[in-house]
Amino acid sequence: MPWKKEPGRSDYACLAWFGVIGVFSLALIPTRAWLLGVAPDWLAMITGGRTAVAASGALAGVGQMAHWPVVLVIASILSLKFDWIYWWAGKLWGRGMIEIWAGRSVRAKRNYDRAERWAEKLGPLGFFIAYVPIPLPLMQVVFVLSGAAKMSLKRFLIYDYVASTIWLVFYFWLGWQLGEPVVEILNWYARIAGYVAIGLLVVIVVTTVLSARKKASSQEG
Repeated sequence: MPWKKEPGRSDYACLAWFGVIGVFSLALIPTRAWLLGVAPDWLAMITGGRTAVAASGALAGVGQMAHWPVVLVIASILSLKFDWIYWWAGKLWGRGMIEIWAGRSVRAKRNYDRAERWAEKLGPLGFFIAYVPIPLPLMQVVFVLSGAAKMSLKRFLIYDYVASTIWLVFYFWLGWQLGEPVVEILNWYARIAGYVAIGLLVVIVVTTVLSARKKASSQEG
C-alpha cells in the first residue's frame, strides 16, 4: 500500500478513485475506437484527448464542425477530470504511489527516478513538459510530486489547465492545418470503427477472464 501509517477514510477514498480511473480507462478502450470514427467531437469532450481534438480540428478546418469552440472549451476542462487524484495521492502519501508504480522492476524504477529528477528540475514548467509524448511517466510524477510538495489544489489546477489547454490548442490547430487528408482517413475509419470497437471489447473480455482464472488457479495452488 502507498501509505506508511494507519490508513483512514481519505486513504481508502483516494485509492478507490484510482480504481475508478482504471475502470474508466478500460471501458474507454472500445468506446474511444468507435467514437473516433463516428463522433470525434464527443470523444474530445468526454476525454480531452489530443487525438480526438486533432480530429475535431481537421473537421472544423473543412467546415464540418461549426461548434468547434464549444468542443475545444469542454475538452480543455474535461482533460483535467482525474488529474486532481494524483495530486491528492501526493498530498496524502508523498512518493507512495510512485513506489507502487515502480514496483520491483529495475527498469520501471529507473524510469520513475529519471522522471522525478526531471520534475524536480523543471518546477512549474514540468506541467507543460509533462504533456510531451515521451517514453517517461513524467505526467503522473509531476502531479504526485505537486501534492507531496504541498502545492495548493487551486494552483495545481491552474498550472495543469494552462499547460493542457496550450497543448490541446496546438493539436487542434495541427488538425485544422492538415484538414482534408485527415478527414478522408476519418471517413474511411468510420466505416470500420464499429468492428474495431467490437474486436477490442472481445480482447478485453477474454483477457479479463483468463486473468481471473489464472489468479484463481494460483490461489488454489
